[in-house]
Amino acid sequence: MPPFSYNNPMVKTQTRFVCQNCGRSVPRQLGRCPSCGEYGTMVEEIIQEEPAYAGASVRGLTGRSQPRKLTDISSQGEERLALPINEFARVLGGGVVPGSIVLVGGDPGIGKSTLVLQMTIEMAAEFSRTGYPSSAVLYVSGEESERQIKMRAVRLMDSGAGNGGKFNPPDNLLLVTETNMDTIFEHVQQIKPGLLIIDSIQTVYLPELSSSAGSVSQVRECASRLRELAKSTGMAVFVIGHVTKEGVIAGPRVLEHIVDTVLYLEGDRFQTFRLLRSVKNRFGATSEVGVFEMRERGMVEVPNPSEVFLAERMVNAPGSAIAVTMEGTRPLLVELQGLTTSSSLGNPRRTPNGVDFNRLLLITAVLTRRLGMHLGDQDIFVNVVGGLTIDEPAADLAVAAAIASSMRDLPVRADAVLIGEIGLSGELRWVGQMSARLREAAKLGFRAAIVPRVTRRSEPWPEGIEVLQARSLREALKLALLETAG
Repeated sequence: MPPFSYNNPMVKTQTRFVCQNCGRSVPRQLGRCPSCGEYGTMVEEIIQEEPAYAGASVRGLTGRSQPRKLTDISSQGEERLALPINEFARVLGGGVVPGSIVLVGGDPGIGKSTLVLQMTIEMAAEFSRTGYPSSAVLYVSGEESERQIKMRAVRLMDSGAGNGGKFNPPDNLLLVTETNMDTIFEHVQQIKPGLLIIDSIQTVYLPELSSSAGSVSQVRECASRLRELAKSTGMAVFVIGHVTKEGVIAGPRVLEHIVDTVLYLEGDRFQTFRLLRSVKNRFGATSEVGVFEMRERGMVEVPNPSEVFLAERMVNAPGSAIAVTMEGTRPLLVELQGLTTSSSLGNPRRTPNGVDFNRLLLITAVLTRRLGMHLGDQDIFVNVVGGLTIDEPAADLAVAAAIASSMRDLPVRADAVLIGEIGLSGELRWVGQMSARLREAAKLGFRAAIVPRVTRRSEPWPEGIEVLQARSLREALKLALLETAG
């Protein structure tokens, strides 16, 4: 097989601008599409003229491929590479898949480079221990100098456990500061690493394109060529991407379709906890979450996040309820806090932190209309402790209990968790993976769970926890608030 190369002087490239709304293409940048009239939809794209000779390669295809029977294709050698960081491995689906390309995104300063550098050091050490055929690991940085990367590595390794406080990096870990993709591919061809890190995709560029680094065409073409590199050589590629103010990875949306796995590093910059969330994974479950804590020695795994989220809870305090939310396949127990106070404004405020605003409005309307609570003149604040964001409706009952507890100044049962979705008629609706939620609550010492009533159960309730069923929100609050619990 000929060596991997993208340098082909016989290929000509041009750029055009295509409306993402109607598909109209023009040769130059326009603020407004002349066909549909939309503003800001003209996106730069590449026109690549391929050579006319026979057997030419098209985007990495050599023209020598042959159809094969599925039974003739060997699946050996496709085992995942072991990743010593368990929370990272959980999000990836159990480890790093050879030949895959992974995109890691997050807000500026959230810790993307720190986490990926930790992963790079661990993988290099793992390659050395196991004798992996392509044992070299190449870290390419377009944002920081080699000295800056070493300073971070020294800080991470000197304060880490198990190394005696000494900086002893693996010999097979190589660093380079480069933004030219052609030069990067030359390094790859020379070193033949088993793992390649690009930090970040917005800083690298292809010299044959006239647009600057970070533009739509540069980001997309660089990502496409990295994908072809991964598929043709079998090396794993990790790409770091910036996140825009809208909370999406900068660059064209197609960038997320090019890669195999998309990971987001989430969290409040003023909180110590970080969540690594999988939103796309061709080799594992989506919506899987790994929990880390930012410390002096970098990202530290949190093996039991439920205990951490409940560590500072004030027992029997009004306005506090415990919900069990599912993050991928992992159940998490979190504390939901609610506060109501008389408003001095004409329109009372509804302020959620970690809860969907529309769900808060719905729950407030049900409490007002179905239970007769006078919330029209109350400011309502809801907070998820720990900086976690809850999107699923299974936390509706806990949110309603926290608001009602604060409004009536009555505490919620400290030994109970609340699970259930609230309907517009005030009824409680069943949620999925109830057994896994109840087992997690029982493991952490909770003795009761208030859940929606069901007529048929496919499996028995878990042992060690009393299940209290309620058909409506009114019945559930009677069971949850201590005034009527006994």
